[in-house]
Amino acid sequence: MSVLRGANAYAAVGLESGILAASPYQRIVMLFDSYQAAIRTARLHMQVGDMAGKGKAITSAIKIVSRGLRGSLDMERGGEVAANLDQLYDTVVRLLLRANLHNDEEVLDVAASLIENIGSAWRQIGPRVEGEDGDVASAGG
Repeated sequence: MSVLRGANAYAAVGLESGILAASPYQRIVMLFDSYQAAIRTARLHMQVGDMAGKGKAITSAIKIVSRGLRGSLDMERGGEVAANLDQLYDTVVRLLLRANLHNDEEVLDVAASLIENIGSAWRQIGPRVEGEDGDVASAGG
């Protein structure tokens, strides 16, 4: 096993352990952070003309939104907030698809900004809500 492969395996185990040990609030924060990292990566690939890398990074961002953030919504308990977030996440996915198709950094920036606004709000309210019932992901993640 190469040193690089060993380091990657170690990092993957560390990330998985971190996710398993994280609270529901922390897992959502990790999704927001991972999303922004994927957007930054997509932007860099777009700027240097690496279309395969750009596509892979945008696909990663789409999965984070559609499977992670959107998948964490509890439409019954989250009510109108969850419904609004669901619509916003749908809009973000559409923007990401358009940015990928047209190599449009401005659209990518809009998609990044929309999620960052939600992420900022989540970071501000999360610690207060987390102590209440321990399951903030159901509130609308």
